Amino acid sequence: MSGIDNLPPLRDVIATHGLNARKSLGQNFLLDLNLTAKIARQAGDLTRADVLEIGPGPGGLTRGLLASGARKVLAIEKDSRCIPALEEIAAAYPGRLQVIEGDALEVDPLAHLTPPIRVVANLPYNVGTELLVRWLNPPDWPPFWQSLTLMFQREVADRIVAQPGSKAYGRLAVLAQWRAEARIVMSLPPGAFTPPPKVSSAVVHLTALPEPRYPADPGVLSRVVAAAFNQRRKMLRAALKGLAPDIEDRLNAAGIAPTDRAEQVPLERFCALARELAG
Repeated sequence: MSGIDNLPPLRDVIATHGLNARKSLGQNFLLDLNLTAKIARQAGDLTRADVLEIGPGPGGLTRGLLASGARKVLAIEKDSRCIPALEEIAAAYPGRLQVIEGDALEVDPLAHLTPPIRVVANLPYNVGTELLVRWLNPPDWPPFWQSLTLMFQREVADRIVAQPGSKAYGRLAVLAQWRAEARIVMSLPPGAFTPPPKVSSAVVHLTALPEPRYPADPGVLSRVVAAAFNQRRKMLRAALKGLAPDIEDRLNAAGIAPTDRAEQVPLERFCALARELAG
């Protein structure tokens, strides 16, 4: 038996169901249930929340979430091999785990969840960033989620929390910090996973702000930031010249030197430039 519930250890579950991790699905399994329970705790009090989990695999984090008292967990899993193992967990926690076999990029989870909703996931490496950008750019704000507690490659985690002037600072930092509080809450070495990835990992906790830090049109801000960082070595007057014929005047009006490069510009100035261009 495991240390957090009466279900078998994850190594036994993987052996029973033949769940060798598949690189094509971006799978790296966490087998230490004490570690998955610790990740679950980083999401805060789950007893009054529904939890969305993407890519549960054999269910290590799923078990951590349920053992931590999550009101309900909705687990979306693309790999059909994992479904029987997840159904065994559902049977051990009656009425608290719903498993959907499908692609997280295509499934609408909101029909199955009741607010407040938190997202907690050891995201498959190949879709993690895309899912994060979607969650940060919903049609309306505040979003459906209260918080996101997500495992990423360390490099991606560093990009989410990066500050101006650093090499990691870019589009992801601006989008995340515009609408959320973001911080790294755990670091994990490659050896924590099976199979071990080539890089370290980290857990990032993002808490949704009631409204963005600074006013800006989301579409305009996204275009400005994408254009600025797609040519991050260029001065902004060159990198952004396609956005407006008088871009130097717009940059000056927003308090940005036209000779600055994207990584020097703080979030507040990017938002000011977005307002200038929208106006």
